[in-house]
This record gives sequence, structure tokens and C-alpha cells, in this order.
Amino acid sequence: QVQLVESGGGLVQAGGSLRLSCAASGRTFSNYAMGWFRQAPGTEREFVAAMSRSGGNTCYAASVKGRFTISRDTAENTVYLQMSSLKAEDTAVYYCAARQPSISSSCSQLATSYRDWGQGTQVTVSS
Repeated sequence: QVQLVESGGGLVQAGGSLRLSCAASGRTFSNYAMGWFRQAPGTEREFVAAMSRSGGNTCYAASVKGRFTISRDTAENTVYLQMSSLKAEDTAVYYCAARQPSISSSCSQLATSYRDWGQGTQVTVSS
């Protein structure tokens, strides 16, 4: 099991940017594929972005593609979500998640494929 701690959330105006961080500990970070999900009040958790274990593949939800970028720093055991051109509809609690896939290049959008989750960080975008 890997422990995940998100940070970097906050209040930002529409059109602004934020960078979320997710620090991992407890296991070898390079063995894990990482993902970001979000959940707004009254809605189900939804996929935002993911990166393969190898780091070579990324995938994004259509709603954030071109505005959000996922990256990882293996030396720092940290995955990031750079968010730009933020919209009011991006307001949610953002969660970091980790999984150990058998295929290093796979990129999963399914929340059920991730075993370990952080506690979440609130992002509020004011219009």
C-alpha cells in the first residue's frame, strides 16, 4: 500500500491556474501508475487525468484536455496536476490515486482500478 497526500488546492478566479501535488510514501513510487479524480457536491467521482507507470503515456478527460497537465517527479515521489484556464465547473475536491498495473504503458480512467487514494484537496473556482 502507498500513502498519498494531496496539497495545492485553494480558491482561484476563473481563468486562473493552480498546481496540485500528490506526495507518495510507503512503497516504490516507480511501480505505480497514478491518476487524478475529482468530485463535486452531489455528483459522482469523475476521472480527470492519469499517467502510466512508465510515465510515457497520459490520458485526460475531454473536459480538461488542453487545460490540465499531469506529470511526475520520481525522485521526489510526487505527481502533479497543473491546471490552467480554470472554470467554475472545475470546482471540486481533487483526489490522487495509485495503482499497480501489469502493463507499464497502460493508462486507466476507471476509479475501480485504483487501490490507494489520498484524502483530497479542495479546489474552488470563482466566476
